[in-house]
Amino acid sequence: MPHLNDNAAELVVANLPLLKGLDNEFGFLDLACGSGRNGLFLLENGIPVIFADCNKESLEQARTKLAEKPTEKVMGKTLKAEFWTVDLELGNTNPLAGKLFDGVLVFNYLHRPLFPYITQCIKPGGIVVYQTFTIDQQQFGRPKNLDYLLTKNELLEHFLGWETLYYFEGIRRKPQRAIASLIARKPG
Repeated sequence: MPHLNDNAAELVVANLPLLKGLDNEFGFLDLACGSGRNGLFLLENGIPVIFADCNKESLEQARTKLAEKPTEKVMGKTLKAEFWTVDLELGNTNPLAGKLFDGVLVFNYLHRPLFPYITQCIKPGGIVVYQTFTIDQQQFGRPKNLDYLLTKNELLEHFLGWETLYYFEGIRRKPQRAIASLIARKPG
C-alpha cells in the first residue's frame, strides 16, 4: 500500500507511539508545515492533523498527496485533515488565539514571538515536537541569519516547566546540520 509520506523526520517516526498515546481529541498542528511531510505521516497513523502554512502552494501539495491516497480510512479511522492558510508572522496578532491542540509539530522554522502562543495552544498533558537550526548551522550553510537560529539551550528555555521527554542539541550527519530537537509535555 502506498504511504502518504516516507520522508517524515526521524524524530517524529521514532516517537510515534508517544504521539499516538495521546487521546488526540483536538489533533496535532503541523505549524509552518511546508508540504506537510510530518503531518502526513501522523495522519497515516490515525492522528488528526491541521496543516498550517502561509504558502498556499505547499498546502496544496499536502492536499494533493492526501487525495492520492487510495482510501479515506487508515486503521479503521477516517482521515481527518484540515488545511489552514495563515501568516504566522503578521504583526502583533496571535494567530493561535482560541485554538487548542493535542500537540504541535514545528520543524526547520523559528519565529520567536510565536513561542508563548505555541505554549498556550497545547492542551494540558499535550506534546510539543520542535526541531530547528542552532547558531552552529552557520558553518554548514543556510540559514545563516541569526533571526532563524537558536542560541545555546534557547529551545529548552522556551519550555521551562514542561516535562522534557527528549532533548538533543548538536551536529547531525546526513545531511550535516546543527540542530536542537525537543519533545516536551505540557504540565497538567
